[in-house]
Amino acid sequence: MKKLLLAVTVFFCTWAVNAQCSFQYGANEEDSIACLGNVTAFNMHFKAQHWEDAYSAWQKVVNNCPCAWSGMYQNAPKMLQAMIKAEKDSARRERLIDTLLWTYDIYPASFPKNFSKGQGIGYQAYYTMMYRNKDMAKVEEAFDNCIRSVEMEKAATQPVVWDCYFRLATQFVIVRKDTNIVIDAYERATEYIDEAIINAWKKYEEDLPQFEVLQKKFDNGEIDKIVYDKEVKKLNQDTTRQMALVRNYEKTIGKIEAMFVPYAECDILEKVYSSKVEANKNDIPALMKIVGTMHKRGCHSSETFRKALEIVHKAQPSAETAYMMGVLSISQLNDYDQAANYITEAISLFPTNEQKVEPYYLLGTINLKKGNYSAAREMAYNALKIRPNYGKAYILIGDLYAASAGRCNSDDPNVVPGAVYWAAADKYAKAAAVDASVAADANAKRARLPKVPIEETFKRGLSAGQAYHVGCWINENTTVR
Repeated sequence: MKKLLLAVTVFFCTWAVNAQCSFQYGANEEDSIACLGNVTAFNMHFKAQHWEDAYSAWQKVVNNCPCAWSGMYQNAPKMLQAMIKAEKDSARRERLIDTLLWTYDIYPASFPKNFSKGQGIGYQAYYTMMYRNKDMAKVEEAFDNCIRSVEMEKAATQPVVWDCYFRLATQFVIVRKDTNIVIDAYERATEYIDEAIINAWKKYEEDLPQFEVLQKKFDNGEIDKIVYDKEVKKLNQDTTRQMALVRNYEKTIGKIEAMFVPYAECDILEKVYSSKVEANKNDIPALMKIVGTMHKRGCHSSETFRKALEIVHKAQPSAETAYMMGVLSISQLNDYDQAANYITEAISLFPTNEQKVEPYYLLGTINLKKGNYSAAREMAYNALKIRPNYGKAYILIGDLYAASAGRCNSDDPNVVPGAVYWAAADKYAKAAAVDASVAADANAKRARLPKVPIEETFKRGLSAGQAYHVGCWINENTTVR
């Protein structure tokens, strides 16, 4: 077996990576029968986790009919990692690692429509760091390959490659004493991962109306039950896949944000970027990376952020720049009218509903500041229509109700003074129930609400737990506390 492995390793070194397969299973019937037999043998042994037997069949396929089945390459890493882990002979272990890395050369060469060269380079970097991270030359190569992969794949970069790239970037900041390395990595990550998330949401929002279309076709007799079920199943798979992508990329960017924290202080970014704005005043993509990074880190009071953003918004206005101009109008100018105009513009320009959630919320907080409570609530509910578990919107409504105690006073003896606090408590409770990330804040706000004196409810014949309607502009049902 060791001799066979050595022989195939030599073959790997001489095999042309950019091979074009002139046949899928073999040059003749006999070759095709042998190839399909080896594919079947590999599949059987792979499922049984008989790794040596699976590997023997795998070698024959990649040697003789490398374009037979993409699953040979998809499944190879699991097989090879198991063999690497079990191997006691250091020389053979190294050859197995070589084979694993080589797989990501041959996979995109044999199945370019299934797996790209950029993906292959990224996974080679990932496995190099897994198995050869003690070799500094290999680590340097892996870091360079991560950058190559990211720039080739952009928004299609896989989460494992992002993780590998950013971890290496934080290491090389120390080695090379250059903060720009990790800032560059963060710029790439936020730009491309945001794009990936937006793309997934676009596809999801495009697919959703198709459920209703299919239902109407079925109800009208245009399609039968078999076709209906088949199409609904496909749509369910597609929408589930898109949401899985969103969750995976959100998890990935969350990890990157956590690793970036030591380098994310606004004074550090100000120091790094201040000289770059003037040097890149005609390079809009470069300035967009600056404003994007500073915006995500909350550096809205920065003069560098303002200068860069104003240049970008003037040169290439977009939904993103309009939104950031709105934030800037609040943080640096305290101009809520101008901010509202920018945020409204951003909402009209964002291509997906999901992107409008935060702008709706911000527009709600602006209306709260301006005393436009009904408009503020409307914006909060607009956000909740898109993202029902968005706890911050419920907290905003709770704040609106709590702030209405003065304006909702009444001479009507049936109106309980302070009943608006019960309505506010309902919204804070709802926020905590639907969104764990804001539960602590919501519960604290609820605990700080003034208590309605018991005599006020007693003299009106009300008791705890009884239904009560809060009028005024709120016009909601609540419960007596």
